[in-house]
Amino acid sequence: MQERQIWLLRHGATEWALNGRHTGKTDLPLLPEGEAEARKLAKVLPNVTFAAVFTSPLQRAQRTCEIAGLGSRAQVLKELTEWNYGDYEGLTTTQIQRSVPDWSIWSHGCPGGEDAAGVQGRCEQVINQAMAVKGEGDVALFAHGHLLRALTGSWLGLGASGGGLFRLATGSICVLGYEHHHRAVSRWNAPADGCF
Repeated sequence: MQERQIWLLRHGATEWALNGRHTGKTDLPLLPEGEAEARKLAKVLPNVTFAAVFTSPLQRAQRTCEIAGLGSRAQVLKELTEWNYGDYEGLTTTQIQRSVPDWSIWSHGCPGGEDAAGVQGRCEQVINQAMAVKGEGDVALFAHGHLLRALTGSWLGLGASGGGLFRLATGSICVLGYEHHHRAVSRWNAPADGCF
């Protein structure tokens, strides 16, 4: 029997995603470009057998899931909410580094928000829940850039801060799987058009 894979599906583009502003709990809608990215996912995802589909409670992830054709099956999972940026919500990395020159989300975290250790706890809960789903098929997770990168670091045993090694575009597909029964990245940052 094939081992279960976890499909990571970053939401489509939003205004803040395009201009590099940290978008945690701010509940922005998809831009028309983001909806177009989600429509490309709809050409791939209905052909995959999913035992479960989970989405962040934020509208940008839920709308991507809906347009991609899996909205009717999706369960909202609060642990998939984006990193809590606290005082840095809405700021760009360049703006933050004016006061903290060597700042990185992966090493410093966010005052008034979360650090990598806190996010890793959530990621491990999501992984455990995905792997415990009954039935045949993979699991789809519709969520956000930093959270999905942290989840990948956690999957690989690098910790959430290991997510800093991975770049992740909006509307992309990533698949976490196995190589000889060891956790691995099967596909990363793939555009939905032409990659499957």
